[in-house]
Amino acid sequence: MLRRATDKIKEQRELAQIVEQRRRQGERCVFTNGCFDILHIGHIRYLQEARELGDYLVVAINSDESVRQLKGNPRPFVTQDERAEMLAALESVDYVTVYEELTAEAVIGLLRPEIYVKGGDYRPDSIVEAPLVRSYGGQVVTVTLVQGRSTTRLVERVVRALTEREEEMV
Repeated sequence: MLRRATDKIKEQRELAQIVEQRRRQGERCVFTNGCFDILHIGHIRYLQEARELGDYLVVAINSDESVRQLKGNPRPFVTQDERAEMLAALESVDYVTVYEELTAEAVIGLLRPEIYVKGGDYRPDSIVEAPLVRSYGGQVVTVTLVQGRSTTRLVERVVRALTEREEEMV
């Protein structure tokens, strides 16, 4: 039977129980987080690489309000429910959860993943959550990103194209 993507979206408390059960079975949780506002090839490859580091991958996404606080208006372009469902539809993603805070420290503290993954654009000493992960024996890993691929750059390209088109029409 095909597993629906929405079945992979979990509230944090339920997910904590799942993670603990899987930990007792000897499985290692890989965890990453972010806005994932407009899904692109950079995200896909990042998540595939992260998934290979352990037994299952949990992706925590910023709520709509926290994206607005981090990125400003008009972000997010895609609602948290839609972002969660798109990520959950990916084969490399086992679970998705949403968090309200500006950092993932609270959800990391709850789940205590064995491996915490961030993109290679982060310096290890600049990852806010790293001390927490290391405090309980977890590992912080950065993975290489696809050069030139980001939601911000994608949006900038769209805006440039629309601006050029408007100028041509005048």
